Amino acid sequence: MSKKHTLGLWVAVAALGLSVTLGRAGAQADTGSSSVASAQPASAQLGAVQPSGLRSALGAERRFVDVPGFGAVAYYLDTRGSGRPLVLTTSINAAASAYEMKPLFDTYVGTRPIYVLEWPGFGSSDRPDVQYTPELMTRALTALLDKIGQDVDVVSLSLGSEFVARAALSDPRIKSLALISPSGLGSARGGTQRARDEDGGQKLYDRLKTFGTPLFALIRSQPSVLYFLNQSFVGPVDDGLFRYSLESSDQPGGKYAPLYFISGRLFTPDAYEQLYSKLSIPVLVLYDKDNFVNFDRLPEWVTQGNVSATRIVPSNGLPQFEKLPEVKVALDGFWQSMGLQGK
Repeated sequence: MSKKHTLGLWVAVAALGLSVTLGRAGAQADTGSSSVASAQPASAQLGAVQPSGLRSALGAERRFVDVPGFGAVAYYLDTRGSGRPLVLTTSINAAASAYEMKPLFDTYVGTRPIYVLEWPGFGSSDRPDVQYTPELMTRALTALLDKIGQDVDVVSLSLGSEFVARAALSDPRIKSLALISPSGLGSARGGTQRARDEDGGQKLYDRLKTFGTPLFALIRSQPSVLYFLNQSFVGPVDDGLFRYSLESSDQPGGKYAPLYFISGRLFTPDAYEQLYSKLSIPVLVLYDKDNFVNFDRLPEWVTQGNVSATRIVPSNGLPQFEKLPEVKVALDGFWQSMGLQGK
């Protein structure tokens, strides 16, 4: 970013960063809430239970795994069902939480063991004032895999796709990836990723941190959240997600990790070359339109024999909310192609 930019532009960039994926999580998230509430998880003894001031995002047991050098990272689990465990990971934004993956959790709960990870600094995870990096996010996923103790399939959203791809390159327990509207496959349409390309996002982060508390108060305000949610969906904003987003962003320490996201420091400079193109496991990409990233390199990627893509129309980054039946068909077909039974 140019030095001539004023604080007003930093605010605009921050708001844009919020909308990259917070704005994605919305059209129908409450539709399955009643069925989830009635589910009784039969959870394995994984991780130590810790209290959280944030209400549960899902109708499942919430546990915590310790990540050395960071603290407690939250995850939800329901171990009913059979077959290879399914791990869902969220996006990154000012209010990221397991609520973003609620439609998929509701769909697959009880059919196979299922886990939903909340990244360090978000959701019910600890939110200390530390350095947040892609490597930290990857270590959090690895810590969860250590607890699960089995091979897994992973479904990830947006920027979370870069973290799970990074993990898959070094962890053979990840047997497949399904990436929903992943970042890192084309040039950014906003300032967040572009800032990362210049200096790793350090200058922008330093400026944002100077105004951290009032700036984050603006980002997480009700008008701001609602405005950008409205910009990011084909259909109407889900009220349940809207309320949960406000609660999640209002937790102590809520500003720390989002500032690293907004400044671009959580993005990999060339995720396609450094991460995606090196994957050899089966990969499915679900995509359509996205107001903040593009998929220019997706045609190149699908020429690799292990990668397939399904366009879910119409959607703006969260097809699991607006086109859930089509998403389920795509996921089930993908897993069946590997000899796994889709449910």
